[in-house]
Amino acid sequence: MVGVVDYGAGNLRSVETALRHLGAEFVVVSRPEAVLRADRLLVPGVGEARAAMEALRASGLDRALRDFLQSGRPILGVCIGSQIIFEHSEERDTPCLSFLPGVVRLFASAPGLKVPHMGWNSVSWSTGHRLFAGLASGAYFYFVHSYYPQPADSSLVLAECEYGLRFAAAVGRENLLAVQFHPEKSGPQGLRLLDNFLRWNT
Repeated sequence: MVGVVDYGAGNLRSVETALRHLGAEFVVVSRPEAVLRADRLLVPGVGEARAAMEALRASGLDRALRDFLQSGRPILGVCIGSQIIFEHSEERDTPCLSFLPGVVRLFASAPGLKVPHMGWNSVSWSTGHRLFAGLASGAYFYFVHSYYPQPADSSLVLAECEYGLRFAAAVGRENLLAVQFHPEKSGPQGLRLLDNFLRWNT
């Protein structure tokens, strides 16, 4: 059973729609004990890092996510769910979960470069990670974000995207994966990526 973590960061409906389309068995979980009963977790979210972290800490979900990660079961973070797994975000100077070493930075303003980064963009990878099975490097995915992850270790980067600079569009280590884009809003290629996660065994 897939647990979709609800910590008040929104975006659940499109995730639920995508999972139903794939025929996945899932449940929306918002309490620590429910999180720990899932077989794998999807951590979506839109909005800002500080609000997300305050909600996780107030509910005890931060500790539940850490325990789940340490159990070795698969986790996929999406958008804000891919940012809060790092140590710190520049967004309102927010300490995050520290599951991976690194920080989350604001895109710099530049002529012709709108912030937030919004819309379809090409994602490239050279790794053979199961997350991208059946997808061609350079596929387009849908983004909406003003901040981007900057891992401290380049080996954590699974895929990259170009928007004024090259940034990590997907990261991972062991049973933890995260994507900055929205697979649930990215058409057939996004559904394929989600299906790959559902079938992925660490």
